[in-house]
Amino acid sequence: MKQSLTSLAVASALFLAGCQVTQTSNNKSTAYETVPPAVMASSEATGTENITLEQAMAHPDWLGRKPEGAFWSADSQSVLFKQKQVGSKLRDTFSYGEQGLQPVALSDKHQIGADDAVYSRDGKQQAYIFSGNVFVKDITTNQVTQLTRSSQKAEQLQFLTNGQLAYVADNTFYAIDLASGLTTELAKLITANAPQGVTEPQNYLAQEQHKLIGYVALQHKNAKDAQSRKEALIAQNDTLDDNLFYLGKDQRIVETSLSPAGDKLIVATTKDVPKRSAQDIMPNYVTQDGNIDPVKARSRVADNKPVEHTLIFIDLNTKGQHALSYQSLPGFDDDVLAEVKSENARAQGKTYISKKAPRHIALILDWAWDQSAIQWNAQGSQVAVMVEAWDNKDRWIATVDFENNTLVSQHRLHDKAWVNYTHNDFGWLNHEDTLYYLSEESGYSHLYTKPLKGKATQLTSGKYEVSELTLAKDDSAIYFKANIKHPGVYEIYRVNVQSGELETLTNLNGMTDYVLSPDESKLLLTHSKIAMPPELFIADAQPGSTAKQITNTVSEAFLSKKLITPKVVAVPSSHTDQPIYAKVYYPADYQEGEQGNTRKAVIFNHGAGYLQNSHMGWSVYFREFMFHSLLASEGYVVMDMDYRASKGYGRDWRTAIYRHMGKPEIEDLADGINWMVENVNVDRGAVGTYGGSYGGFMTFMALFTQPELFQAGAALRPVTDWAYYNDTYTSNILNRPADDPIAYRRSSPIYFAEGLNKPMLINAPMIDDNVFFQDVVRLVQRLIELEKENYETAIYPVEPHGFVQPSSWLDQYRRIYKLFKENL
Repeated sequence: MKQSLTSLAVASALFLAGCQVTQTSNNKSTAYETVPPAVMASSEATGTENITLEQAMAHPDWLGRKPEGAFWSADSQSVLFKQKQVGSKLRDTFSYGEQGLQPVALSDKHQIGADDAVYSRDGKQQAYIFSGNVFVKDITTNQVTQLTRSSQKAEQLQFLTNGQLAYVADNTFYAIDLASGLTTELAKLITANAPQGVTEPQNYLAQEQHKLIGYVALQHKNAKDAQSRKEALIAQNDTLDDNLFYLGKDQRIVETSLSPAGDKLIVATTKDVPKRSAQDIMPNYVTQDGNIDPVKARSRVADNKPVEHTLIFIDLNTKGQHALSYQSLPGFDDDVLAEVKSENARAQGKTYISKKAPRHIALILDWAWDQSAIQWNAQGSQVAVMVEAWDNKDRWIATVDFENNTLVSQHRLHDKAWVNYTHNDFGWLNHEDTLYYLSEESGYSHLYTKPLKGKATQLTSGKYEVSELTLAKDDSAIYFKANIKHPGVYEIYRVNVQSGELETLTNLNGMTDYVLSPDESKLLLTHSKIAMPPELFIADAQPGSTAKQITNTVSEAFLSKKLITPKVVAVPSSHTDQPIYAKVYYPADYQEGEQGNTRKAVIFNHGAGYLQNSHMGWSVYFREFMFHSLLASEGYVVMDMDYRASKGYGRDWRTAIYRHMGKPEIEDLADGINWMVENVNVDRGAVGTYGGSYGGFMTFMALFTQPELFQAGAALRPVTDWAYYNDTYTSNILNRPADDPIAYRRSSPIYFAEGLNKPMLINAPMIDDNVFFQDVVRLVQRLIELEKENYETAIYPVEPHGFVQPSSWLDQYRRIYKLFKENL
């Protein structure tokens, strides 16, 4: 069950929602539903005071301090959340319940529970971790008992089927008997070879030494007697046990999971090798002591070596340890990159010969998860693991045959591009050995169930994305978030596990996230609109319920600002059947039907690649929202496109950039320009573009490869050479440089720098541990050698990838503003 709210990008709304509309269907939709007019944000100004660049880039405290990390109390009667202090990074905790909104004193914080609290099988007890220690609450009496008080940090809290409470600390598993208070060590995992114990002399000298020297023989006998006595004591005295499990030297523990029955462990290990080299550093020039600090940085995709996890099944009853081979997984030895390697070999005048070989496989890494890749059923008798190939082309869900110590494949998801690093939620139904999981095999992220020895059933279908699953305790339904009615509108739904009947639980028309209450009667909602930051609401977990707003954190200063709310439009694509959804900020003085193509325009390119920004909720790009409002108030048309590769539009949209980043996206920008020329009176010769991170990369690719599109561009914290970016992200899209150098050369701006012929601004933070400052340094040297003159570079010595200082934000956007003013 999901117990926490997700990112602020999918947060909440300002005003009290009215009655919800019940929607029930057989869930066989094949297209987005028509969006009610009220959903489409109108391009109208709010407030009365003009926004200034200085105010837009000021510390975001002035907007109001939105609720964070909200969760339910154990009795489902109140909501807890945090709020940032003004001018400080510290957060205060608040409770909302029958007494209204109340602050939580620091002395009481150990009593409120946690967003990842766990519950006993009978629902009468809640357990949670506070500051590394374990607490348990009697939900009926509200009595809290502290169970540990230690410098060890407890993790992985869970109730066992025998009623005991288990946790992990320093790779040691403990179980607490709540009745007696006795703590039992279940298993201690040690990354070393098992000690050999007392052994008999092996070579000639040793054997003769034992014969000739009585003292040596006596010491040997004493050691053997002590070892025998220890073994006998453990065997005959039930207060003792040998719970040490040796996993081998030079190994690192990646993940562990204890069976709810407390009798089995699944452990994933990998070779304990450095994740970075000594050269992977990032110089920090502005330090406390005035010296240069060589900050350690991540490795680059070009340098990464294959990673594989060894899965180990440990039987705590028999003390047996068994490595689980991947050879039972279908396609474990497929040469999935044969076509790619052949193309690259031909380009080098060589021939590639394909052959089967075991692939490197590891537990899957999902960027949006708060769950484990190892999932036990409620009884602890079955376990499922989700693993992926290092080449990113396959994902498997496998169970374990404990009798034969083998993996049994339950589902294989193969993608010729790459398996998504989100939308991988999975688990077991509570009362039967049936798996549920998300899969993109239909082209969109949808929900499936599969009994261990049966076929899979698809529970949701259509051109929308399902995420954030919560299973009802009685297995009757699974709750989820989806964009069914429109790609940019996210509501909360539930589907009947048996019939597939879908129910709509919210109809707030914006961006909505949820947490189901422990008693499953209510939803805690985080909801926002395009022009209104997140707020918290409570609603009954039933169709047609009314959502009650419980926070109101938006400042009067923000509400007073005259901000232009964009419309979300569907721009026709020249390259796909799907439109390109985009936010359009119409000029304050725009008149429908005006003629002459006199408007200037700017296209903003969102970062991350796989991110959705043309939705109906509050954006992570809130500063850009205000900047775009300012531009629109001065007569500009501003467009913010969810170009191909963006999130929310299905698998094909996501993978359109496979092996060629910077081509489909720029084609979409060209369609955006055409739409603005035809529909909003924009002068084709007066369009600029800008963006940060992936958006900065897109600015480069646009100016370098299609310089006729834009008259000026600004690239912020930009990628210039993908071989220097991280492995986790880049290897999905471009494979790896050793296998696919073609993809890296045609996707990296540095190879196309000679195409620059328009004014360009480069803004680069110097302590960026995401996109290294080195990226900009190398490109600038390339531009110098190409004798380019029409670019400027601004550096920010104390900033990371996401700027922090308001002065840096202001300096950056003053330069962008000036660039457009002077060149459009």
